[in-house]
Amino acid sequence: MSGATIYIKKDFKITDVQIEILVGTINIYSLLGSAMAGRTSDWLGRRITIVFASAIFFIGALVMGFANNYAVLMVGRFIAGLGVGYALMIAPVYAAEVAPTSSRGFLTCSTWILIKLCICQVSLKIGLAPNAWSWRSPICLPCPCGFHHAGVPSLASHAGPPRRCEGARQNVRLTEEAHHVSATSKRRRDLGRLQRRVVEVPKTDRPGGGVWRDLLVHPTRPVLHIVIAALGLQFLQQASGIDAVVMYSPRIYEKAGITSDSKKLLATIAVGVCKTLFILVTTFFVDKIGRRVLLLTSCGGLDLSLFTLATGLTVIDQYGADKFKWLVGICIGATYTSVAFFSMGMGPIAWVYSSEVFPLKLRAQGCGMGVAINRLTSGVILMSFISLYKAITIGGAFYLFTGIAVITWIFFFTLLPETRGRTLEDMEVLFGSFFKWRTTMRELRKKESSNPIDAA
Repeated sequence: MSGATIYIKKDFKITDVQIEILVGTINIYSLLGSAMAGRTSDWLGRRITIVFASAIFFIGALVMGFANNYAVLMVGRFIAGLGVGYALMIAPVYAAEVAPTSSRGFLTCSTWILIKLCICQVSLKIGLAPNAWSWRSPICLPCPCGFHHAGVPSLASHAGPPRRCEGARQNVRLTEEAHHVSATSKRRRDLGRLQRRVVEVPKTDRPGGGVWRDLLVHPTRPVLHIVIAALGLQFLQQASGIDAVVMYSPRIYEKAGITSDSKKLLATIAVGVCKTLFILVTTFFVDKIGRRVLLLTSCGGLDLSLFTLATGLTVIDQYGADKFKWLVGICIGATYTSVAFFSMGMGPIAWVYSSEVFPLKLRAQGCGMGVAINRLTSGVILMSFISLYKAITIGGAFYLFTGIAVITWIFFFTLLPETRGRTLEDMEVLFGSFFKWRTTMRELRKKESSNPIDAA
């Protein structure tokens, strides 16, 4: 949408406030989808939820692509938002449940690489063909070059994962289902141990029953720590303002002195390319050096980048871009480094972490609640950013995000234990006490150094 809004505004003759609503409301709409997705996946299964999400999104994509006015566009945005909410919850949960422990982070992060590749391709199409149809076709039609756009992949997703891959953890009562997902004897032993450890839900109970009581009303100390860590991570990921950098990058470049639409679009495309490249860092290292190191490095770099961007924009706002032309390059570079640092940790790891720390019974609805908080925060920021920077200047807005990023780093350091190398069933031992998880990680490192084969 960052590039498409330039032409949508011209086509439909809409105001900045309407652009704010258009950009931000999909995140508000996805709240409904994510809130329903957890219960749906517990009730109907992960596979059916994936198919359901793709069906909803396909309908929304068609409505948006062929909208003839702003009202119809917003209807399509609402329908697509429901699909987004469902998909953002079910994709990481499914990946985490079927992946081996040693490559769980890699496989969950791979989803985001594919998303960013599609975004880059769509941004490039809009930039190369800046006209009314260039923002419509990426939403619902196939591209002649062989890549595909929003509506087409959702049709392919209708097939869904194979039936036997519903997810052994979700169907832990069915030994045969568990062994279908398991390809090696080690995984079979893990799943056999899982079957012995997980209390079977009586067939008379409704799937997902009692979750909110165990999650929010009367949580145990480890579960309370998990809820704070997972939901806090999802909230702070968006509160740091990265979506404002990405979605409103053309306006940031305009404030920095770039007035040409083509140059703003090219700079916006570069943001998407940068984001995609640095997600690869997370994907290939998340299972090697761990979630915690990447999160702290990512957040620290983002904080520095946002401070640089805020300072540069403040100086340009006060003295003009002509007097400090070199600052224009620094501001553009700061947007790239902000996106790069975010993408090498905070972006994809928030989804990896949230999908792996909840206990089995609470996982789907806990992750759904995390997605809802993430989308609500993003929607509020996107719908208010233009008004915010008009009230306190664009530099002031990014100083605000800088302060939030500092708080985020402290939160990560104090409350988020390292989960690398842990099976999904062993996560709870890390939570409940700060000193407890520090001791646990120390013992795990000793075990790895003394007997690497058993530790693996």
